[in-house]
Amino acid sequence: MASVEELKSKIKVVMFDQYGTVVDMQKGLTEAFTPYLQAKGWTGNPGSLVTWYRRTHFENSMIDALLHKEHTPYREIGERALDYTLERAGIQHTAGEVKELIGNIERLKCFPDVPAALAKLQTKYKIVVLSNGDRDMLETAKRYHGVPFDHVISVAEANTFKPHVATYTKAANILSVRMDEVLFVANHAFDCLGAKSAGMHSAFIDRRNRPFGRTPHQPDIWVPDMKSLADAMV
Repeated sequence: MASVEELKSKIKVVMFDQYGTVVDMQKGLTEAFTPYLQAKGWTGNPGSLVTWYRRTHFENSMIDALLHKEHTPYREIGERALDYTLERAGIQHTAGEVKELIGNIERLKCFPDVPAALAKLQTKYKIVVLSNGDRDMLETAKRYHGVPFDHVISVAEANTFKPHVATYTKAANILSVRMDEVLFVANHAFDCLGAKSAGMHSAFIDRRNRPFGRTPHQPDIWVPDMKSLADAMV
């Protein structure tokens, strides 16, 4: 692992996962799903259903990547996952309702500490998104999260989902930087693992106070929030 001082001398790009790292996916989707579930008469915990959906979406994304077939759009994976989750919960629904609910992903807002922290980082580094989201979803999202990233990259450019090595390699190629000139930032271990394994440095934003896990690909920086990352790197 590199020290913070070593990173400050070599990093040119700070690259971010978007969903769950820059924008608050759990909170945003829970707020969007709650009135829908109440109208359906479902008495369970909306936050739990969102967690079920997100886990299913992630699992289906990994299956899609491992099949090595044509890349399936993130939106389509999401609609399949939510359809399955609602069916599992016994909630009658239509395809139109699923599409409308998934559309909320494009309208997610930042965690409160993100805008100022990223503005501080941008005084020294290029700030970039590498997301599993589709190109059009990420373009629409700019109007809602309001962060002026220098570049926003969809994994569609690499035709596979993170954490496949091709996604990180393709992003570095697009930016014309070496892998070790990138600090990849995520709120979840799998993305830090993927980036570190591919040759980038990584920073783990441990908002949920969870263990990272036993792996040789430990993050170079481990902080509780984005403000702490900006304070360390600038």
